[in-house]
Amino acid sequence: METNYNFMRKTVLLLFLTLLVAGGANAQSGCLEQWRKAFEKRGSYSVADDMHKKVYISFIEDGVSTCIAGKARVENGRVVSIFLEYEDGTYELMDEKILNKDGRPPKVENGISEEIINESREHFYVIFVEKLKPKKKEYRTVGGPGDI
Repeated sequence: METNYNFMRKTVLLLFLTLLVAGGANAQSGCLEQWRKAFEKRGSYSVADDMHKKVYISFIEDGVSTCIAGKARVENGRVVSIFLEYEDGTYELMDEKILNKDGRPPKVENGISEEIINESREHFYVIFVEKLKPKKKEYRTVGGPGDI
């Protein structure tokens, strides 16, 4: 009887750990993860110091990202200002300090900024969508003689 109890206890513990690990693997979902995977696979053109008029601002809440259109100014390779776009095409300046976790303006690496935290304690990233390199060409595959 004791052996069955230990076996069940170990099974329940293993199931719990499996679910915990599986949940942690998908801790972040939404548009940011999709863009991050695309940039990792295809790479990014460099993000020059300038006002970038087509960026997505990816807000993170409870492990889920939501992207909003906007624009961002980059100076010395760091994001210094962000504007959120309304549906009518107008913009509003995010009029708060924006810093990385070290208290500095966030750098841009491979088309996406470091995590940004504003004074309202919102966490987000800036995605420079126009800097994503195009997909590589793929060979056209053909079938066997039955396809002719």
